[in-house]
Amino acid sequence: MRRLDDFARGVITGLLIGEGHFGGDGRQAQVTVRMHGKHEALFRWLVTVVPGSRLYGPYFHGGRFYYQWMVRGKALQEFLEKLDLDFLAAVDPPTYQRLCDMRKKYGL
Repeated sequence: MRRLDDFARGVITGLLIGEGHFGGDGRQAQVTVRMHGKHEALFRWLVTVVPGSRLYGPYFHGGRFYYQWMVRGKALQEFLEKLDLDFLAAVDPPTYQRLCDMRKKYGL
């Protein structure tokens, strides 16, 4: 994965704080962002900036129209190393705690 520039790091960090889910499927960790379909261009940009990430959708469910972006496996490990979110401990403790919980549960 190429180094993320400051702009990409800022956009991705904001997305993770506002919309990110840190979890997994019981076997492997994953970071997920789900948003309205009108953000398709942003999701497609994420896929180009974060190699190994995937875009799912569009979905139409319960009157909602959305996409879901996901990164897991080796791509997730590389992504977290490049993004370096440890500064969130001071800036946004709840998001940092969710990240730490995922890391601990999945041994990252």
